[in-house]
Amino acid sequence: MKLKVQSYLHQAQQWPKTGRHILAQFDESSIYVYQAYRPAIAQYALEHQQFGGPFSFSRMSWIKPNFLWMMYRSGWASKEGQEYVLAIRLKRPFFDEILAQAVASTYDPARFDGEASWKHAVGSSDVRLQWDPDHHPRGGCLERRAVQLGLRGKMLERYGRTELLSIHDVTPFVVQQRGLLDGDLQSLLTPTEEIYQPAIPSAIQSVGLDAPPSASIPTGSLKSAGG
Repeated sequence: MKLKVQSYLHQAQQWPKTGRHILAQFDESSIYVYQAYRPAIAQYALEHQQFGGPFSFSRMSWIKPNFLWMMYRSGWASKEGQEYVLAIRLKRPFFDEILAQAVASTYDPARFDGEASWKHAVGSSDVRLQWDPDHHPRGGCLERRAVQLGLRGKMLERYGRTELLSIHDVTPFVVQQRGLLDGDLQSLLTPTEEIYQPAIPSAIQSVGLDAPPSASIPTGSLKSAGG
């Protein structure tokens, strides 16, 4: 699977405007997530096709399946320590396992009997869940929510070493598209993303996904990104 890109404006018309949805690029066996790192971490990961070296497995590491949320977070690869944007291709069953084990970073009385129950779940899970506003390419907040997932412990070890299929440097593509943000966005390309539905029912419940719109999302004309 090679990362595919498409007109941002075309995709924006198809994506849901509100709700909690995982927008991602995926196929039958894999899904892409994004991270941004300083050069030393990224270069090791690209060379070895796994994480290690200056990468710390003792800290929580956050992954994002939504490209534009990653662009907002990294300033389109312009922030210090986030100069390299990596597209990490994961096994879908592993990603669904991550979702199924996710526990929200903030207490939700609708999902837990009490704060003590939530704190116990937080302490026993290796996966944190956050729903944040998705963002326009120029940085403005949208009503639609975007997910990010924090990994630690054994889950992070598996993510960084055994459950990934490939690591791609998409920084040149990101920088190229960043140069188009001051225009009318007609030429802006972003990775092709559709609503992702986990195969595990418990994963859907765990992260609190909203039902996808009934209309299917057309893929349109696809192009390939470098890396």
